[in-house]
Amino acid sequence: MSLETFDAYTDSQLKVLSEISAISKSLEIEFWLRGGWAIDFLLGKITRPHDDIDLVTWIQNREQLENALAQAGYEHIPVSKEFRNRQSDFLKDNIKVTFVYITHSVNGSIIMNGLLEWIWRADSLLPQSFMLHGISAKVLNPKQLLEEKEVYEQIGRKTRQKDIESKKVLQYIITHLK
Repeated sequence: MSLETFDAYTDSQLKVLSEISAISKSLEIEFWLRGGWAIDFLLGKITRPHDDIDLVTWIQNREQLENALAQAGYEHIPVSKEFRNRQSDFLKDNIKVTFVYITHSVNGSIIMNGLLEWIWRADSLLPQSFMLHGISAKVLNPKQLLEEKEVYEQIGRKTRQKDIESKKVLQYIITHLK
């Protein structure tokens, strides 16, 4: 997929990302991209079609964020019981959006809310923003993104072709785009 030609679904995802960015800014809430869109923002180009939009924010933002997204026309999609403390799923214009929530453990480490055993890198939340098609967003550290792919493999999630490709791109980013 070239940077200049992409499908209507990708265009819709970019519009949703732009809207979420504006909503978050108005609420003074930080978020970070993860998954495929994080890679695209790190590279500054769209590399492939994406199934959804994956985001990370602090657990204390949850209620305010869910209310603002509902007011903006996002449908709140129920998640399974095991994920209720960890994420919120939304749908708008047929675009699925997932926010996962992080917090600090008692020793100050960043962890997924409700998942004490998954300790994130201390540098997982990059402080700078990246631009793509006029949208500014923060992203997770590529090392964190790569470790996430490896954790999923360790817990038994079936490796998808896009995961294999993403790991190669992340290794390239880590090595060449410091």
